[in-house]
Amino acid sequence: MNRRWHFRMSARRAGLQAAKFQRLTGWNFPDFWMYAQHQHFKNSSSLTACKNLPLIPLRSVLSFPHGKLLPQKTSESTLKNTTGLSGIRVQEVRFLSLSTLSRVFFGIGQGGNNGGNKKLSLRDVMELIRKKECHRIVVMAGAGLSTPSGIPDFRSPGSGLYNNLQQYNIPYPEAIFELSYFFQNPKPFFRLAKELYPGNYRPNYAHYFLRLLFDKGLLLRLYTQNIDGLERVAGIPPDKLVEAHGTFASATCTVCRRSYSGEDFRGDVMTDKIPKCPVCTGVVKPDIIFFGEELPHRFFLYMTDFPMADLLFIIGTSLEVEPFASLAGAVRGSVPRVLINRDLVGPFMFQPQHNDVAELGDVISGVEKVVELLGWEEELQELMKKEKEKLDTKEK
Repeated sequence: MNRRWHFRMSARRAGLQAAKFQRLTGWNFPDFWMYAQHQHFKNSSSLTACKNLPLIPLRSVLSFPHGKLLPQKTSESTLKNTTGLSGIRVQEVRFLSLSTLSRVFFGIGQGGNNGGNKKLSLRDVMELIRKKECHRIVVMAGAGLSTPSGIPDFRSPGSGLYNNLQQYNIPYPEAIFELSYFFQNPKPFFRLAKELYPGNYRPNYAHYFLRLLFDKGLLLRLYTQNIDGLERVAGIPPDKLVEAHGTFASATCTVCRRSYSGEDFRGDVMTDKIPKCPVCTGVVKPDIIFFGEELPHRFFLYMTDFPMADLLFIIGTSLEVEPFASLAGAVRGSVPRVLINRDLVGPFMFQPQHNDVAELGDVISGVEKVVELLGWEEELQELMKKEKEKLDTKEK
């Protein structure tokens, strides 16, 4: 059978199945289609014959609401062209991430078959870094990265943010991050913002490990769900960051849509005032992504970053919020994935691969083990000492 024809037909069938699933469920995730084609490439034995084929334009099957298809490549210089692309929004999916669900439903990209390959250990993966065989590292980080800094995560029983929101007098926990409730009553969000605003907490050991990856030229990109800004405080430059769920570094008027620096309204937030636009007096909302809002345009960098990555770290995340969770399945099948987390989550639980490594337990302990295997202990301690002195001087 002609390999090109086989790819086109099987990918088209996957696209039709994705569209049918979307109609049945009402879900609107355009990366279903991207995922189907990506998984076919990743697992096809005819990769050499197919790798130069363009994405198949099933415009009538899967497209954005405005009729625009995802571009084949995305770079920082072309992100402005994605302003008309809508439909990728933050949603929470319990138990199964989008990538896992699409594998189960469509029967594509099935994991668990190691093909006789040796199971990798954490030491094996760290040796790849030491030998510079892995030098384009992508990191996915969640709330567990920041809990050692004193910031509560969202879902931990008893201590999680969602379990301790009674003080805000809201009808249900998720309401604090819903636009409809924000427009009705913005006070609860700004009370929470006062607690989370940058400057109240400091980076921890794990943040500085990521900074060291950057300093050594190994960090391709850090994708974070966190809104605390501690990655920036640790010294990771904005061009290496994708703050998938937004940032306090900037803010936007909800009425006239003027943009401001987040620091312009820090004083109001800290004195329990609702920030107002000096031009139209509309409420100014920090650029935090609420449920149902579109993700930042920088999120589309994953279309270039993940195919280029040669190692993926996933640190401190439940992989329950889409579409961020699906990024775990966006790297090539040959790329090692290292989970440093309290529990097994996402594909590490449902579709483990031979090159998946899970270091379970306390995040800091897991990162310390990584640093020890890399032989970076002294460098990291010296970096932390210098950065602490800088922060101490800044706060005086």
